[in-house]
Amino acid sequence: MSRPTAVLWDWDNTLVDGWAAIEAGLNATFRAFAMPEWDRATVLARVRGSLRDTFPGMFGAEWERARDIFYAEVRAQHLAVLNPMPGADAALVAAGRLSPQAVVSNKQGPLLRAEAAHLGWDARFGALVGAGDAARDKPDAAPLLMALDALGISASAAVWYVGDTALDMQAARAAGCRAVLLGDAAHDGGVEAAEPDVVFSDGHALAAHLLSLAIR
Repeated sequence: MSRPTAVLWDWDNTLVDGWAAIEAGLNATFRAFAMPEWDRATVLARVRGSLRDTFPGMFGAEWERARDIFYAEVRAQHLAVLNPMPGADAALVAAGRLSPQAVVSNKQGPLLRAEAAHLGWDARFGALVGAGDAARDKPDAAPLLMALDALGISASAAVWYVGDTALDMQAARAAGCRAVLLGDAAHDGGVEAAEPDVVFSDGHALAAHLLSLAIR
């Protein structure tokens, strides 16, 4: 692959592991609604869409009450349990040598930006677009196009969108960008189900490839 004109990143399970807060938020909500709780494997397998796209179907007319319970629990602990994914910092450094970067996540925008600032990563990104920031959330192209507009770059196959799920690959294709899978998508049906344009085993492998492009 040639050098990217921009690198867009998914957030959870791509650059960071913040699943403990998401799991706690969901289970606090489920308890309030007398619903069965989810273990970590179930959370990883089922959490894809944004809250505004998924909670109405899960909680019906009371989805806004469910939203408030969820976010109260997540805000109480998300920074304390946040950790970078293996190789994430190296991949960000390598990508920064090649092109502008941005994040496009289905995590609520204020939570996303608080986490990036907490890690000291916010200055690395020209945009941090979360759920609710654009007219629609992933897998729609809208948030990716919003991030690219902030970078002053047009969508094309030279723009990489790096994520860990089939939904991320769908969003990349919807925006006309290159769909780059990080990991084996075992929690999402595997690599074949995700249908990426290219796959890297982890952040270290991606960082090495980006550095090879930087010296060409």
